[in-house]
Amino acid sequence: MKFIIRRENLKKGLSIVGHITTKNINLPILNNVLIRANSGGVELVSTNLEIGIIHRLRGKVENDGEFTVDSKTISEYVNFLAGDNVEINEVNEELKIECDNYKTKIKGESAKEFPLIPTLSGENYCICEIEDIKRALSQVIFSVSNNENRIELSGVLFSFFGSRLVLASTDSYRLAEKEIGINWQGEAIENQKFIVPAKTIQEFLRIISNFSDSDSSEENINQVKIFISDNQIMFSVDSTDLVSRLINGNFPDYRQIVPEKFNTSVILNRNEFSRAIKAAAIFSKSGINDVGLDFKGGKLVVYSSSGQSGESRIELSCEQNGSDNEIIVNFRYLLDGLNNINDDQINLKVISDNSPCMLSPTKEENYFYIVMPIRQ
Repeated sequence: MKFIIRRENLKKGLSIVGHITTKNINLPILNNVLIRANSGGVELVSTNLEIGIIHRLRGKVENDGEFTVDSKTISEYVNFLAGDNVEINEVNEELKIECDNYKTKIKGESAKEFPLIPTLSGENYCICEIEDIKRALSQVIFSVSNNENRIELSGVLFSFFGSRLVLASTDSYRLAEKEIGINWQGEAIENQKFIVPAKTIQEFLRIISNFSDSDSSEENINQVKIFISDNQIMFSVDSTDLVSRLINGNFPDYRQIVPEKFNTSVILNRNEFSRAIKAAAIFSKSGINDVGLDFKGGKLVVYSSSGQSGESRIELSCEQNGSDNEIIVNFRYLLDGLNNINDDQINLKVISDNSPCMLSPTKEENYFYIVMPIRQ
């Protein structure tokens, strides 16, 4: 194997694929990145057996071949190179790297033992805008459960309804849902649901943060292709494919707990409300994180008290519809929702102190966030 490649492209590619390589005593080759060169260019491949990443690069390939080297070692070394072009040559189980006055040899392993990365292909896939899917996933990923005993809650639910993709997550204490538009190539998937692991979502968000309009001249740089099979999903963006297993489980029918009617509804300035929550949180009870919301006559009082630190009451003006009301919530959960609403004004809706409250932006109808109350 021998090829010449631009240093910046190699550096970026190693950054994209190297993040999921893991220290594995039983399978040490998972520490490595697979480098494959052929007439189509150069591929960098990594996997942790749950997620696989394939990143394609342009390069001048003189000899075809494939070889694996320690991901951390090659990434750190390439970061120090200063020249424009890097020549890579595999000789006698070593990777020779030359760039201007820098020359090195990195010991590696044959690619024969490297796990096969399955790829999904075909005529059926959906397309969405990068910014749409990036924003949507960011608005739901934070409410995924960390409880390993409930594997079905440890991912984001993807529900396909023709030209609509609905994303949802919950940890039983709060729930987020976001809807975006998609376009299908081939036959659209109707009324099918899949659970994508949170780690996969986080890795995908990290990958697409590497792409911007200036990074490529490809027409589809602003789009993501999503391929789905019975037990796998693949996100394809520009020159990178991320393949992951799906979670085998039944996501709860959360729509049954989404309230349809509320007794109280207010419109608030998001920044003012967030600041008041943070100030009141200073006096919340440790371990409970309780903050009270008292709706009365067009005013919202945000309050908290603790026997150790004192108390706080902050009064905010709001547009109130419905009856006076009161609820106590976990301030951390409330702030998570506020931080993921991209609107200056928010809707806050309440039924009673024993029912979940709902946050949503005033300008968007395709996102909501529900928080369960703290019962006294």
